[in-house]
Amino acid sequence: MGYDEVIGYLGDFGRYQKQIYFLLCLPAISCAFHKLAGVFLLAKPDFRCVLPFEHEQNVSYELPAHIWKLSYPPTELGDKFKTCEYYNANYTFDYLNGSTPNSANGTAQCSAYVYDKSQYENSAVTEWNMVCHRSLLAATSDSLFMVGVLLGSIIFGQLSDKYGRKPIFFASLVIQVIFGILAGIAPEYFTYTISRMIIGATTSGVFLVAYVIAMEMVGPSRRLFAGVACQMFFSVGFMLTAGFAYFIHDWRWLQIALTLPGLAFMCYHWIIPESARWLLSKGRKSEAVVVIQKAAKVNGVVIPSEVYDNLIDEEEEKKKQETKDPNEKAPNVFDLLKYPNLRRKTLLIFFDWFVNSGTYYGLSWNTNNLGGNVLLNFMISGAVEIPGYTFLLFTLNRWGRRTILCGCMLAAGVALLLTVIVPADTNWLIIALAMFGKLAITAAYGTIYIFSAEQFPTVVRNVGLGASSMMARVGGILAPYLNLLGQIWRPLPLIICGALAFTGGLLSLLLPETHNKPMLETIADGEMFGKKQRKCDVAENGEELAVIMAGKNGKPNGEAA
Repeated sequence: MGYDEVIGYLGDFGRYQKQIYFLLCLPAISCAFHKLAGVFLLAKPDFRCVLPFEHEQNVSYELPAHIWKLSYPPTELGDKFKTCEYYNANYTFDYLNGSTPNSANGTAQCSAYVYDKSQYENSAVTEWNMVCHRSLLAATSDSLFMVGVLLGSIIFGQLSDKYGRKPIFFASLVIQVIFGILAGIAPEYFTYTISRMIIGATTSGVFLVAYVIAMEMVGPSRRLFAGVACQMFFSVGFMLTAGFAYFIHDWRWLQIALTLPGLAFMCYHWIIPESARWLLSKGRKSEAVVVIQKAAKVNGVVIPSEVYDNLIDEEEEKKKQETKDPNEKAPNVFDLLKYPNLRRKTLLIFFDWFVNSGTYYGLSWNTNNLGGNVLLNFMISGAVEIPGYTFLLFTLNRWGRRTILCGCMLAAGVALLLTVIVPADTNWLIIALAMFGKLAITAAYGTIYIFSAEQFPTVVRNVGLGASSMMARVGGILAPYLNLLGQIWRPLPLIICGALAFTGGLLSLLLPETHNKPMLETIADGEMFGKKQRKCDVAENGEELAVIMAGKNGKPNGEAA
């Protein structure tokens, strides 16, 4: 008897599971702080060159309108000024009281900058002058944070499988707090960026490991609710980040303030148990029984003694399965690419993950470029995720996975593409369309997790989801550079995200529906699922099935054919 049978006695979502689940969802709030903090830590306010006649120590950003015209060349569109350079003129009293700029000597590059402090007191960008030719540094810092998230999902995922969920959760938490504070006191860009990259890695160790512990104690009938509700805690953290930024205007204190709540989770060491499922997988049956007995006591149920007596060490069963055919190779991502139908579905899923992640983080980090009240934009961007996830709770098991994934991606694409026709003086409409796009892509992102798990066969499911997650991280890594395009034209990042989302939505129609379909077990099942068949092809498909199975039994494909 395995742990799933024990869940039948405990209840799918009993009192004990609810308590532990709630506690494990709270770290998602802290992880959201770190993932979204870059919007404020690396905020880039309006700026301009310090002009030759100004003193750097007591200069103000504000200038009379005629001084702007005499000092800075206009952009190509003529609606703004190029603030990374100024006219190379002799700024005498007479010149500054004139009306015609002197462009005969060309322009000179800035040697110092002055920033508009009406929205931000300071940021890492203003402290280290990451503007003009150094503007890529800010995007690179955010990008490397997502590289950390990628590395963390690989490293901490493997460590949690080997050493246990609980110790890796706390190790990640300690590292996150240490480097969170270090990022707040970093003396220069390099230390700050490396610290933020390590923080990014620990968000995988904290959030994903906590998520796994929570999901491993929930029964099948409540896993959809548990998975989606956990994401809502992340959305709450998203919105609370704006609250911190509202009260704390210094970027260093903001970074430290967003880190300190992680200390509260240290008390979990005496509350959160190790995963009983993991203990069983490692042959530690007696420790697993203790966890199960405690859950049964809190839930007010009695588990018969024979259930404990018949509890099988799942790891031993796994080893028996592995020794059945010593020549069988371990599954890898290339198994998903060997066969045409499975390869087509896999590449489509990879593209959907890339688009969903890139669009989600692109919109989340783009609130500074939308205009209007930055804090309000950011708050709304987090708030719209709640109805997005709620929509999934009511529809995912009714309308099907493909319908929702396709519909939400198409809706997001259309909304974001419409920003191209919105007049520049109707900024509220651009913000509204961007927020609707965020709501829709959030729902799509929540769907792709479940849809992908059901598309991959059991033998390569973990491999497939791992590779899909890596593609998602690539989208997140590129998102900060995409947002730089908003400095050229405000709707440009929205249009690119919209085009990608719309394309992904259309391509999702090529994937087969998985709702109410049996889970795929073998590579052969995965290859045949969703493949159009004609009556005259039945015999041919039967032979193809035999070829695939022969290939999985260790024979070269050429021999099998």
